[in-house]
Amino acid sequence: MKILFSQKFRFTVGCAALLVVSLVSNHLYTQSKTKQLAQENSVPLQLVAQQTSDEIIGKENAFSPQQNLISASTPYPVVDEFKKYKFSINGSQVVTPAKLPSSKVNFNQGDLLTVLVNTRKYFQDYASEDPDILRTGMLATQGVTVPDVLKTLDFMIAVLKEDIANNRATRLQDPKFINTNFRVIKWTAYNPKNKNQKQLRITKYAVFTHSGSRKKSSTFNTGIYSLKENSNNDKFYTRYTKQDVLSGIYEPGGREFGKVKSLAYLTRNGLEEALMQGTVLINFTDGYKAFFNVDRNNGISYIRGLQATAQKRYWYFREVDAIKGYGYKINAKISIKPEVTFAGDVLNIGLGKVIVIEHTKNGRKHLQMGVMADTGGAFLPNLYQLDFLAGIFKNQREFGQYISQLPEYATAYFLVKK
Repeated sequence: MKILFSQKFRFTVGCAALLVVSLVSNHLYTQSKTKQLAQENSVPLQLVAQQTSDEIIGKENAFSPQQNLISASTPYPVVDEFKKYKFSINGSQVVTPAKLPSSKVNFNQGDLLTVLVNTRKYFQDYASEDPDILRTGMLATQGVTVPDVLKTLDFMIAVLKEDIANNRATRLQDPKFINTNFRVIKWTAYNPKNKNQKQLRITKYAVFTHSGSRKKSSTFNTGIYSLKENSNNDKFYTRYTKQDVLSGIYEPGGREFGKVKSLAYLTRNGLEEALMQGTVLINFTDGYKAFFNVDRNNGISYIRGLQATAQKRYWYFREVDAIKGYGYKINAKISIKPEVTFAGDVLNIGLGKVIVIEHTKNGRKHLQMGVMADTGGAFLPNLYQLDFLAGIFKNQREFGQYISQLPEYATAYFLVKK
């Protein structure tokens, strides 16, 4: 018995020693590999460590990632803007692994950095107030989680800051760097009304400059209004359609006069463009100019296919300091930049997704990168379209000339940090 016990003891000690050696070796190898990857990507090791820190999975991710993981073979339930189930899709038919083609990726470095930083800050500041941004959407079928989205934003911000500081073209424009450091996931359009559509429809939106007045006149006869703070308690505005508002209910003598604040008076065309685009730059007759952005609507859904003047949805505005994108309230909205911002279906695709669109221009492949940092009524639900923020324009003719150079349809890819 003593001999047997001694043999067992020696055997146990030997196994324990081997286990310790294995653990130590594995730890040293992991440290070495992490350092090697950081050096290869020219990103400081401190930043790589930061990306894997608790900061990435802080309060905005205080949920189990497993709750958002869906098997590629499991149907994904698509929801509308009220988060009500509409239909299901097979994730593996809509999002699949891919590689970017070998063409330079186009974008303005400073503008992309601004939108990435502002989008990341929105997650940091408002995740607890806006749980919609914790939805991973259809990319969950590819195992993508919200922490993956945040890691992608953090890494891109670090790379851009370093490249800009070194006064060099950013590595994010190099498809080889993208394919090495990111999972590239191709997005095949899913349009229930057109099953043959494979590419994304790329619509364009803009901020238009309009003349306006502080007071109503024969020329500027259509008001835009702002809700007062107590409107959160008394939602009287949900009882009225756009046509009701245009009939003068908020003007002197109207039944709701004094309930809202008059911001400006535009032409009818100016109002319709402001409602459609979400932001308007008004040049007032007194010389003042400012951006005004949609704040809250009357709770009536946008009807796709119905002409703008017949829509019953109406938006109330607020003055803002920049072009604004997604946000659960006006003071929280993300400041965005043209040519690096996409608007899309935030609930089913997810805020903060980095997207590259590919199309052929002058016989060559052209790649354009942007961030999904905006949304709109036309995108809920919508898995076959993106809206590209084109810029600020004086009129529709100038806008039309610019967008005539842009694609109507494109192949789209999501980028997710490996």
